[in-house]
Amino acid sequence: MNIRNFSIIAHIDHGKSTLADRMLELTGTIEKRKMMDQVLDSMELERERGITIKMQPVRMEWKSGGETYVMNLIDTPGHIDFSYEVSRALKAVEGSILLVDATQGVQAQTLTTLRMAQESNLVIIPVVSKIDSPLARTKEVKEEISNLLFVDEKDILEVSGKTGEGVAHLLDEIVRRVPAPRSAHGGDEKSFQSLVFDFKYSNTSGVTVFVRVFDGEVKKNTPLAFKVSGRTFSATAVGIFSPLESPRESLSAGEIGYITTGIKESAIASVGDTVAYVHDRREPLPGYASPSPVVWASVYPESQDDFDLLKLALGKLKFSDSSFTYEEETSGTIGRGYRCGFLGMLHLEIIVERLRREFSLELIVTTPSINYDVALKNGKRITVFSPALFPEDHLIEKIYEPWVRVRIITPSDYLGNIMQKLYDHEAVIGDSESFGDNRTSLTLEMPLRELMRNFFNELKSITSGYASISYESLPLREADVVKMDILVADEPVIAFARIVARRRVQEEAEAAVEKLSRILPRQMFSFKIQAKAMGRIIASHAMSGMKKDVTDYLYGGDITRKMKLREKQKKGKKRMKERGVVNISQDVFLDMMKPE
Repeated sequence: MNIRNFSIIAHIDHGKSTLADRMLELTGTIEKRKMMDQVLDSMELERERGITIKMQPVRMEWKSGGETYVMNLIDTPGHIDFSYEVSRALKAVEGSILLVDATQGVQAQTLTTLRMAQESNLVIIPVVSKIDSPLARTKEVKEEISNLLFVDEKDILEVSGKTGEGVAHLLDEIVRRVPAPRSAHGGDEKSFQSLVFDFKYSNTSGVTVFVRVFDGEVKKNTPLAFKVSGRTFSATAVGIFSPLESPRESLSAGEIGYITTGIKESAIASVGDTVAYVHDRREPLPGYASPSPVVWASVYPESQDDFDLLKLALGKLKFSDSSFTYEEETSGTIGRGYRCGFLGMLHLEIIVERLRREFSLELIVTTPSINYDVALKNGKRITVFSPALFPEDHLIEKIYEPWVRVRIITPSDYLGNIMQKLYDHEAVIGDSESFGDNRTSLTLEMPLRELMRNFFNELKSITSGYASISYESLPLREADVVKMDILVADEPVIAFARIVARRRVQEEAEAAVEKLSRILPRQMFSFKIQAKAMGRIIASHAMSGMKKDVTDYLYGGDITRKMKLREKQKKGKKRMKERGVVNISQDVFLDMMKPE
C-alpha cells in the first residue's frame, strides 16, 4: 500500500482548515453536495470562532503518476495554547506542510510550530496560501520563507484554499517529497505496535483510541494491551477516518486509524501509550512528554446541587482533552469545586464555555493564576496553585515563579509603543532583528504572571492587530509578589484573591476595589469593599445601603410616632449590618474576571 502521512502546521488563521476542505473535495473524500466550510472543525465553538481547537485526522486517496496513494492528513490547531495538540500530531506523520499566509507573512507561531516539526525530523513542504487575495505579497513572503528554511524559492509552493488553485500540484508534491511511513522496529510483521496520539469516550462503545500503526497488523477481536497502563482488552472495532469513523477489516503498518477498546473506566488510556499484542515483549514506543499546565483557576457550580454534574462533565472533557487537569477542592465561602489546570487563557476560556454549553452548567470561575514555589522559613518548600492557599507573609522566606521566553514579530513602526508596554510588564529585552517587509523580530523574557496580565490584548491593541506572539517556558526565578485579598462586608471572597507584583499592589488594589464597587449591586445595608495586602487594608470603598423613609405613609400627628419608627428602622439596619451577608451573583464574578 502506498501511504503518505502528513500534517498542516501554521499560525492561527493562515488557512489550514480551508486548504483541508479543498483537499477533501479534490480527492473525492467528501461529495461536493455534502461539502461545507471547515469540514474537519466539527466542534460548534471551532466554527463560531473560525479556529481549530482539536486535531482531526482524515484519510484521502489520490492518484499520482499512475498509482493510487493513501493520504493521511492530520489538521492541527494554530493557536499557541494548543501547541501540545500539534506536537502529538507530528509524532504520527513523516512530513508537514508549513503554511504561510501571503497577506501576513511569517508570524511568531509559525516559527514555534516549524521548530517542533524540525525536532521531529519531518520533511517540511513550504507553502504560501491565500495567493488569490488582492493584499497578497506572494513574492516577498516567499523570500521570507526562503531565508527561514534556507531553500530555493522555486521549491516553495503557492495555493489558494478558497479557489483551489495549486492544491492538485501540492498533493503531487506531497507524494514526491514525503517519504513512505517508517517502521519503529525494522518492519516486524509478526507483531503489532501502535502509538496512541488521541482518544475519546462514548457511553456505548467506551474508549476509542486514535493510533498510528508502526508495525504489524490489527483486526477486530484481536487481544491487545496498553503497554504503559498494562490493561488488556479485545478490539471491538478498528477503522479509519474518512473523515467520520469508518470500520475496516484491519489496520496495518503505516496507517492512521482508530481502535475501539470497549473499556468504560477512566485513567486507562493515555496519550503516548503503546497499544500492542498481549504477548508483545518489546519496549513501548517513544511517547510524549506530559503537558504542564501554566494557568490555574478554580471552578465551582453556582448551585452546590450541580456538583455531581460538574464532576461528570470534567471527567468527560478530560477524555477529549488530555492536556486538561483538575482535582477537587473546597472553599469555605463558595463550597465544593475543582482546581483546574490549563495550557493558556484561551484553553481556559474554551473549557469553561464547553461546560456551559454542553452540560448547561452555571459556574463561578476564580481569577486565573499560575503556580508558585514558596520556600518557607521552617525550611520546607511548597508549590501553591491558588492565591487562596498562599501562606502568610511572615512564614515566607522566598517565592519563585515561572518565566517565559517570548518572541514578537511586529511592524517596526510600533516598536516605541511596544517598548513602553514591555517595561510595564517587567520584560527583559534580548535580541532584535529585521525580518523583512519593515518588520522586526523581538526576543525577550518576562514573568508568566505578567504575560497573563492582559498582555496579549494590549499588544494587539497598540499594534492594530499586526503583531504576533509565541512563547516557551523557562526555569523558575525569584519573585517579588504579595497576596491581595478582596473583602466584602469584612469577609474575604476567595474567588477575588490574587497574587500581584509588590510594586503594583497599591495600583491593583485601588483598581479592583473601584471596579467591584461599580458592578456590585447595592444591598439593604451599608458595607465596605476593601483590598488587603501585607497585613493591612490598602484600599477601601464604602457602599451605602438602600434608603426608604418609613414615615412616608404618615400624615401629621404626633412627631414622637415618626421618631419611634425611625429609631426602629435604625436598629433593624444595625442588626442587618451585623448579620447580613452580601450575595455576589455569577455575573459579578464574570465581570471581575474580564480585563478592563
